[in-house]
Amino acid sequence: MSEKHLSTQFDSELSGISNRVLEMGGLVESQVAQAMYALSQFSSDIATQVLTSEERVNQMELEIDRDLSAIIARRQPTARDLRLLIAVSKAIANLERIGDEAARIARTVQRLINTGVSSRLRLPVADLSFVADLAIAQLRKALDAFARLDTARALEVLKQDDQIDQEFDGLLRKLITYMMEDPRTISSAIDLVFVAKAIERVGDHGKNLAEAIIYVVKGMDVRHSSVAAVEDAIR
Repeated sequence: MSEKHLSTQFDSELSGISNRVLEMGGLVESQVAQAMYALSQFSSDIATQVLTSEERVNQMELEIDRDLSAIIARRQPTARDLRLLIAVSKAIANLERIGDEAARIARTVQRLINTGVSSRLRLPVADLSFVADLAIAQLRKALDAFARLDTARALEVLKQDDQIDQEFDGLLRKLITYMMEDPRTISSAIDLVFVAKAIERVGDHGKNLAEAIIYVVKGMDVRHSSVAAVEDAIR
């Protein structure tokens, strides 16, 4: 078998595995959106659909991880190809955790429905939906950057991460106010605090994916670096 044929086959394998990561990303993005819709509508049926999807996400992680190991064993890639495979491994781990956060929100929805939800909590639910939209947009942008290996797009994700953190802090203050004003809302409000934390983590995992993209393209580990330092590094 010619070296050119081997190279073409390897490129095809890399492309195929990258496409499956994007498919997995699309699934967890849908999960988060569905979980938040279930919360806004207090729909147990939609929450159940999210929990069902979690099984598929977990299976996809196992399948992609298995194929990654096989490619590394057969091809023994080096340099950028190896970095890409390492980044894929990190990406699917972060995507699986996003699926976990969506499932956590779905279980919270079911608990709120079973225990009865105060109508006063509908306003913070709307605020949660706004922050979730930000986190979903971040995830979508990170996946787009992964598809194109676009460091400029990845940098945008890093720059916008603070906005989600600020919104999360604002939500916590609002929920604490609700609990102080009406102790009857404490149990439900605490559930919504966990939802807010899950949304914040979705944003964090999107940020991790963006950092992995920069690692693939530039060969630099930019975790725990300031945005300004990352911007200088990728110029």
